[in-house]
Amino acid sequence: MTSRTVFFNIIRFFFLIFFQVLILNHINLSGYINPYLYIYFILLLPFDTPRWMLLIAAFVLGWSIDMFTNTIGLNASACVAMAFARPFVISAISSGPESLLGETPSLRNQGLKWFLYYSIILILIHHFALFFLEIFRFSEFMATLVRVLLSSLFTLFLVLISEYLLYPRGK
Repeated sequence: MTSRTVFFNIIRFFFLIFFQVLILNHINLSGYINPYLYIYFILLLPFDTPRWMLLIAAFVLGWSIDMFTNTIGLNASACVAMAFARPFVISAISSGPESLLGETPSLRNQGLKWFLYYSIILILIHHFALFFLEIFRFSEFMATLVRVLLSSLFTLFLVLISEYLLYPRGK
């Protein structure tokens, strides 16, 4: 990892936390749709990030959100679950090292199909962990499942919009 990459990841980390806390946490559509764009940080970490650093970064990210929202570890545990699954998801959907072009996972480097699979799987893992730990009972399984799916779609939409706005395709 270059120092430039580390610098941009630190800036991205703080920006996403503040954007989540100040704007996105106030969006709750019909009680079912909550956007969680802060996990975009985990999605965009470089491929060569060591697993221990990935898990620590995910924990600190989730814990930071927990500190602002008073959720006592929900976001931290969901982020760690997502970060734990990330290397397995990458190896499962990648055809080999040649498909991991570039330093970080992105729509521009890997293409739409790869990035969609990657994002959908990891967003669903995060949202399943977050919402089922939050509700912590199976009596509301279907309502929680609907909430997971709708919030995942909205978060995926925000991730794709961010990819297109922040990293436009070159000619």
